[in-house]
Amino acid sequence: MGSLAASILSADFAYLADQIKLVEKYAHSIHVDVMDAHFVPPLSIGPVVIESIRPVTDLPFHAHLMVERPVSLFDDLAAAGTNVVTSHLEAADDPRTVIEEAAARGMAVGLAVNPTTSVQEVFPHLDDLRRIIVMSVNPGWAGQGFQEGALHKIEAARGEIDRRGLDVDVEVDGGINEETGRRCIAAGATVLAAASSVFKVDDPSEAARRLAEVAAAG
Repeated sequence: MGSLAASILSADFAYLADQIKLVEKYAHSIHVDVMDAHFVPPLSIGPVVIESIRPVTDLPFHAHLMVERPVSLFDDLAAAGTNVVTSHLEAADDPRTVIEEAAARGMAVGLAVNPTTSVQEVFPHLDDLRRIIVMSVNPGWAGQGFQEGALHKIEAARGEIDRRGLDVDVEVDGGINEETGRRCIAAGATVLAAASSVFKVDDPSEAARRLAEVAAAG
């Protein structure tokens, strides 16, 4: 059964705790996009914000690091209460070191791939991962349109994970709504990360409920 990761990138940061409370009944995790204005142009939030909202909910916090030097943040992220940390394969000179350093701090580990990166590049590391993120938009901005090529990557990742009998989530991030979410779940995704379709609507709670239903159908 799939799950919803509510991405706070599109939340109203003036009322961030309240926004999280609106969706926590239906979300299975809080997805936090950390950007450094180097790996991607935007600058977003980091461990200080995670620490401030950690007392707000018991949901797992997943830090999606769109940064050039992910390991430099691991100590602060772990101390802030991050449960899962995903770094981009494109930012890791040595993915093995990134995986080991995150795991050493007690965080579950993921790797993400951009639309232009083959998902097969993650396969050598699958035994040590809890999650793959397939980016279905170019990383950095919420509100982009879904890129169809992500579906083939999801299928390939799901096939390899199942072939090897591993317990690794396939999360898809970018352009996720009810329609694209259904297609991703059908392709083998287990986690739908949604930002604008949850927090940029009149009723985030209802939007989260509907997307959680889509995810659970998988």
